[in-house]
Amino acid sequence: MMPSELQTPDGTGSAPPEQVPMIDTAKRKPRSPRRIPKSDAVLEAAVDRALQGILEIAPEAQVGRHVSAVVDGERLVTHRFEAFLPGYGGWQWYASLARVPRGKDVSVCEVGLLPSETSLRAPEWLPWSERVRPEDHETEDAPAAPAAPATEVVPGAEDDGAEQPPTP
Repeated sequence: MMPSELQTPDGTGSAPPEQVPMIDTAKRKPRSPRRIPKSDAVLEAAVDRALQGILEIAPEAQVGRHVSAVVDGERLVTHRFEAFLPGYGGWQWYASLARVPRGKDVSVCEVGLLPSETSLRAPEWLPWSERVRPEDHETEDAPAAPAAPATEVVPGAEDDGAEQPPTP
């Protein structure tokens, strides 16, 4: 094919040059890997709306004071509150809020619990092969666990959920 001949998009013949899309060969500025989101005064001030969203899933007694508001993205802010739940020491309730461009109505996107730096957490998981130590294995000279007493099924007896003593 000659350079003057151009294929149509369906590949059936040649097309005039005005119908062929131009390819932009100019160098473009590389995009920054992560743009820092701008502050959003409407969402940052919506502490009451965040609290209202959390109170839909948690009793008021389990929610404490407002801890922080973090801008996560454009028109997206996460508010954190103290959590008073047994077994969740140091954890915090969160509510992610968003709004449409130029809008003043705030929407609750997501609510839940997140750990903080002082949270009680489970230890990091280890595979079984790394958790078991040599002393955890049963040895030959260790006594075996006692066997459970055998129960016998008596024909014709009703099963009321209680174990029947063995018949002599």
